Amino acid sequence: MRIARFSIDGNVAFGAVEGDKQDELVLDIIKGIPFADYELSGTKVPLSKVRLLPPVLPNKVVAFGRNYADHAKELGNEVPDVPFAFFKPSTSVIGPGDEIQYPPFTQDLQHEAELAVVIGRMCREVPRERVKDVIFGFTCANDVTARDVQKREKQWARAKGFDTSCPLGPWVETDLDLARANDLTIQLTVNGEQRQLGRTSEMIHSIEDLIVNISEAMTLLPGDVVLTGTPAGVGPLNVGDEVAVTIEGIGTLTNKVVKRG
Repeated sequence: MRIARFSIDGNVAFGAVEGDKQDELVLDIIKGIPFADYELSGTKVPLSKVRLLPPVLPNKVVAFGRNYADHAKELGNEVPDVPFAFFKPSTSVIGPGDEIQYPPFTQDLQHEAELAVVIGRMCREVPRERVKDVIFGFTCANDVTARDVQKREKQWARAKGFDTSCPLGPWVETDLDLARANDLTIQLTVNGEQRQLGRTSEMIHSIEDLIVNISEAMTLLPGDVVLTGTPAGVGPLNVGDEVAVTIEGIGTLTNKVVKRG
C-alpha cells in the first residue's frame, strides 16, 4: 500500500494511494493515523486536487554516509568498516514539489539520491531477525548537501542539516519486503538528465545492518526516518534546476531549486 500525507482545503490527512496511471491516482482518506489502528474511510479525492506533504514528520532523521563504495571513492574517502551515522533535523524535511532553497553560505550544493526507511513502531536494540517488524515502509529521499561546507567543517550539521535539505516522498510504500528493498534500482535526474544510477544491493551495509547499528544506541520512534546512503554520481545543483529521485517499486520525488530569499 502507498500511504501519502496531504492537505486539502486547509485540512491535513493521510490517505491510501490507489490507481496506476499518474493522472488517474486517487486518495482513499484514512481514519486515524497509519502507525496505529486505522481503516480506510471510502471517501476518495483525486491526487491532482491535493497538495502532497512530506509523507511523515520524523522526530529524527538518521542518515548513513559512505554506504556505497563507489560514492566514497568518488569523493576521495575511505570505505568505513562500520556504519557511519549523522543526523538531519526535522526542520530539514520537505515534501514532493516543495522548493529546495539554495543557502547563502555555500557555493557547491549537491544532490544525493537515497532509499529512506520509515520506522513503524517504538523500538530499541532491535535484533537482526526483528528488523522487518519495526519497518513501516520505504520512500525516496534526497540528502541535499553543501559539499564545500562539508569539506571545510568537521561536523556535518550545517552542511547536511540546513532547512529544506531533506526532501522526502512522494509517499511511503508499505508492501516492499526487506529482500526486495535491498535490491532496488535508484536513480536521479537533473532537468531530465540522468546523474545517478545504482542499486540498493550495492550498499556496503544492508538495511538490517543499519537498523541494528543505530537502535543499539538510541530509541527509534514511529515516523523516524533512516537514510541508507547514496550511489555514485553525486553532483552540483543550481538555482532553477529540477531534481528527481526515482526508486523502483516506490515512485518519484521531484523538487525545484530556488534561491533562498
